Amino acid sequence: MRVSVAFRGLAAVASVLLFLPFTAQAQVPLLRDVALRTDTATYQLSRHTVVLQGEPTLFFWFRRDDETVELRLTPEKTVGEKPLRLLRSADYQQLDSLTREADGTYRTRLKFKDLTSSQFVRLVVEQPAAAAGQEPQRDVVPLLPVSRTSVGLRAADEELYVGEEKVFEINSSNPRNVRATGEWVRGADFDYRLTSEQNGTLRLHVLPNQLGRRTLTVKLLAERPTLLPGGKLSYQLPPLKQELTVKASRLRFLSPDKRTVTLDEQSRRRGVELVLDNGRSFELRRTYRLEDQEEPGGALIAELFTRQYLTNDRVLCYLRPYNTHRQTEGYLYIKDQDQARYVTNLDITPKTTISGVQVLHRGGDWTSSTNVSPGETVDVRIEGEALQKARFHLEDLRVIPSDSSVRTDTRVVLRVQVPVTFDKRRSAILNAGQSTGFALSVREFQRPHPLDFVTVTYGDAARPITRLGGPVLYPRTIRDVVFQFNPNGIDTDKQFYGKQFLSFEIRTLNAKGELVEIRNVDNVVICPGDNSPRAAFYQDKACRTDPISLNSLLSRKTYDLDEWSRILVTVKHQAGQYADPAFTQTVELVLQRKYKFDIDVSFPGGLLTKRAGESSYTDFGGISLATLAQFSFYHPEKINRLRPYKIGAGFVALNAFNLSASNNVRRDLGVVILGSVYPTRRDAKLTFPLYLGGGYLMTLGKPFFMFGPGIGVRL
Repeated sequence: MRVSVAFRGLAAVASVLLFLPFTAQAQVPLLRDVALRTDTATYQLSRHTVVLQGEPTLFFWFRRDDETVELRLTPEKTVGEKPLRLLRSADYQQLDSLTREADGTYRTRLKFKDLTSSQFVRLVVEQPAAAAGQEPQRDVVPLLPVSRTSVGLRAADEELYVGEEKVFEINSSNPRNVRATGEWVRGADFDYRLTSEQNGTLRLHVLPNQLGRRTLTVKLLAERPTLLPGGKLSYQLPPLKQELTVKASRLRFLSPDKRTVTLDEQSRRRGVELVLDNGRSFELRRTYRLEDQEEPGGALIAELFTRQYLTNDRVLCYLRPYNTHRQTEGYLYIKDQDQARYVTNLDITPKTTISGVQVLHRGGDWTSSTNVSPGETVDVRIEGEALQKARFHLEDLRVIPSDSSVRTDTRVVLRVQVPVTFDKRRSAILNAGQSTGFALSVREFQRPHPLDFVTVTYGDAARPITRLGGPVLYPRTIRDVVFQFNPNGIDTDKQFYGKQFLSFEIRTLNAKGELVEIRNVDNVVICPGDNSPRAAFYQDKACRTDPISLNSLLSRKTYDLDEWSRILVTVKHQAGQYADPAFTQTVELVLQRKYKFDIDVSFPGGLLTKRAGESSYTDFGGISLATLAQFSFYHPEKINRLRPYKIGAGFVALNAFNLSASNNVRRDLGVVILGSVYPTRRDAKLTFPLYLGGGYLMTLGKPFFMFGPGIGVRL
């Protein structure tokens, strides 16, 4: 492709301005000139412009794909006061902000990303609207990177043989700028094609057609053009020429029209039609042997029966294969008796058969189970024979190209994506549109979801059971315990878990930890809600939406339980339904009380009393008898643990068990209010509490004050 330079000097500037875009508000262009400065030269829109597809384009030479340039924009004098700005583009990175210089120009630096491959590179300069409601004004400056690309060919070995492919390396100053299509170019003397490897190396594949000293001429194209003298653009690279000597092989190579023949019972008996080059000395209606070695005694690979000559100097034959052969294993020798006459090559492979299919889920191992789920991306490994020539695809499933894909004669690995909306139960594995008898079974996800979709209500608002980290002390009567389910909390747009199979174990214990009642609720099926893309496929009569009430299951209701009774409910996934580890959560509710009221009989001994009107305490008395209506207090953060103090009111018989006949023994009955301090040890059978209080003596008719120890016995 050649495009002539269309602008010179001031005439070019005027023509460029005619092509610059105009806004609806003003017909005056934004830019007077644009300049790109590289490390070697400066390119201006007013001087370095070509017309490309009818549009003036600023060209510049580049050496690297990530070339860094300085951009200068010269605005028109009539441009408004608002500063210009350069719109972002995927083709380059703006390294500096667009700043206005003292001479009125705008300057910034650009770093291009991929000049060789990027198409339609352009700069878009915009000036914001002067007033609200107006459109901003823009100018577009197309860019054309041009490159000087040199290529060279140096053949270390100049000898080639007819029918044998030779590969040469092409040297280039910019290999990425050389167009390598990989397609064969046919010629009278040579066929050639150019390929590019991943590391950027260029390979020239040459196949000679004629004998003798021949000149190979290779014509190459560039991705980015070069600027020729006279201002013309050219995508043609300098042709490569190389003198080569083409020799005839000792045995002439005959090219077949087929590269692959299938070995099966039908081809072994009836043969397969095959067209070969005319061997000149072929005899029609004659059978030749194909062996894998030139010397006599080679293994019989196939028989070749020549049938008739064709008008294009080729021969129609029948090939009856008897053994398998790969082109990589060497040539096949066409023999008359034991004498080799010609050489050919093709693949003789058995019929494609599949022996097994395995599936690899993300983060897992290969498994023989062919179950997949909607929304999954899996690797499918097909094992068998003659798989390299097969054309596998899966019914209604998309095969994703992947670097990990494998294709050999015995193994093929495909990466397959199952759509979220897939509505079939099976996806057949097809070979060229024919069923292979193998298929992927599409099943819904069945993975255990964390139990945060289960909530419990026992008097307060509903709470997810996963937030109950330990025993819940509830100080009021529990009217009922209700478990509810949130189906919309299972599946999301990207994560699918499927049906949740739960079981409930309900136990009630008394204050001593003894079992009162136990109930089990199994096979509770919770299906994902309408927010799941697979909701329509989860429909099942077994799916449960109603809550579970404990009072509907227990014979002794929750509101009838004694103080400090415990309700333990264990919610867990049924492990037999899942391949992944299941979740378990225990909800423990404790009927907490803050205090306890009872009648207590104790035996204070050694009490010190002081009566009203007396200046001193009495002597230590004997054992008294106290009968008190008493309050005990529980620890607020512990289960069924009393605090070490009590308070009560009742009667005290002073010296009730003092049997001495002395007149100094003062027996009396008092109405008292007493506070006592008890030891907190639970295993103590004999305790010695301390008493402190006062009251009124019934016999003397006086108030009194008392304190002292007592004796407590726990049965």
